Order: sequence, then structure tokens, then C-alpha cells
Amino acid sequence: MAMEQFAHINVADAQQKITTERAHVVDIRDEQAFAAGHIKNALHLANGSLNQFMQTAEFDEPVIVCCYHGISSQQAAQFLIHQGFEEVYSLDGGFEAWRASQPTVIGE
Repeated sequence: MAMEQFAHINVADAQQKITTERAHVVDIRDEQAFAAGHIKNALHLANGSLNQFMQTAEFDEPVIVCCYHGISSQQAAQFLIHQGFEEVYSLDGGFEAWRASQPTVIGE
């Protein structure tokens, strides 16, 4: 059953969802911040890449939205719900929280 609004998810639960349910991670920070470090396999989601993401992603697969501190990701997560994605999460604490306890990758 589709969610009517996004949910919050902490780093540990996000890590588990990525591992066990192959959740998509979309990172809405600016390009420089994304290039400096991001969650492995994350997609840099910007106005330019949104259409491609919408066309290639499965709407019934979980999506985790990541920003700097978990604030702007909430609006983006709600936007994705309105676009038809059924299971969308905002990463609490954002990339800063993730970076404190999880590995990150640079570049790509």
C-alpha cells in the first residue's frame, strides 16, 4: 500500500533498507558537495536529472532522500510521493549523520 506522505528514517535503518531492499538513495545536495563525498550508489538528484530518475526508477521500490542535515530532503521526499513513488524516506540528520558512522565515496 502506498504511503500518503514520506517517512523519516535514521542512518541505521537506511543502511539496512539499502542492503536488504535495494532502496535507491537520491542526494539533493549541490554538485560540489556530492562530488566531495556521498553514499555509495547514490544518485545526484537535481532539476537536470529528475526526469531521467522518474523514467528509470520503479515506483514501488523504496527511495531514501538525502540532503545536508535532513531538512530540505523532507520537501523533496514529499514531492516524490506526489509523483507516485510509493515508499519514500527522508534521511534524518542527512549526509552529515551518515558520514559520522558509515562509509562514503568520493567522486564519480
